[in-house]
Amino acid sequence: MAGGNPLLRDFSRTGAQGAQPSTPQYGQSPYGAGYGRPQPGYGQYGQGGYAPSPENLDALYNAPAAGTNQTGRMTYDDVIMRTATVLGAVILGALAGWAFPVLVLPGLVVGLVLGLVNAFKRQPSPGLILAYGLFEGMFLGGISRAFEGMYPGIVVQAVLGTIAVFVSVLVLFRSGKLRASGRATRIFMVALMAYALFGLVNLGAVLLFGFNIRTDSPLGPWLGLAIGAIAILLAAYSFVLDFENIKHGVATGVPQKMAWSAAFGLTVTLVWTYIEILRILAIIREMTSE
Repeated sequence: MAGGNPLLRDFSRTGAQGAQPSTPQYGQSPYGAGYGRPQPGYGQYGQGGYAPSPENLDALYNAPAAGTNQTGRMTYDDVIMRTATVLGAVILGALAGWAFPVLVLPGLVVGLVLGLVNAFKRQPSPGLILAYGLFEGMFLGGISRAFEGMYPGIVVQAVLGTIAVFVSVLVLFRSGKLRASGRATRIFMVALMAYALFGLVNLGAVLLFGFNIRTDSPLGPWLGLAIGAIAILLAAYSFVLDFENIKHGVATGVPQKMAWSAAFGLTVTLVWTYIEILRILAIIREMTSE
């Protein structure tokens, strides 16, 4: 019965050891001195407050196991709270970027740098993660205002679309119908690198020549829609990887501070999904207005 409670096992071992007569050391007493007399404490286990009372034994047996908050391990609640905190920083930055569009450029540059720093740090830094959320929000607020000026109502649609993608993937993941696999993850990584390379080339073409490959190519806006759809599929699988990492972290008892890393990963994927949906909606609006 004592095997069910480590504290009680330690106590039992300590008590059992304390109950043994002490062995006289060489040179401390004549051989046989005191033989037949009880040694100090011998046979007195349970006196002087050394043994637990029946009530204490019952309390030890019935005591619940230490919770994750007591052991410092990450929980789902930790991830939810940290993610809500980072998204709060994103919202604050977005309000600032919406009010002052000049913050778009510093938000883009600093947000990108902080995103890379946080992605490669071995240990999460709450301050850097919150700073990333703030600057990334500035960028989102500025471009959202620009898109809203051209296509009224598009921001609300993009937010609702992002929530729909997130909730759909979460429900499918919780039901067990959507899981990550080694092969799918390898394909995802290759596709992600190809997408990142395309994004850099397209950005250079826009800055140097004013040519947007997504919409100005011979294929017209259909290429942009296809690339946007692929990007959303990649973002959806990124959510799956985020959920798998969180599930594995909780199951294996990773340190509580790793909830910040999980929150950072979810925030990055949410921001990416929002931007891609915003682009797709803008292309659709442009096509329907012609």
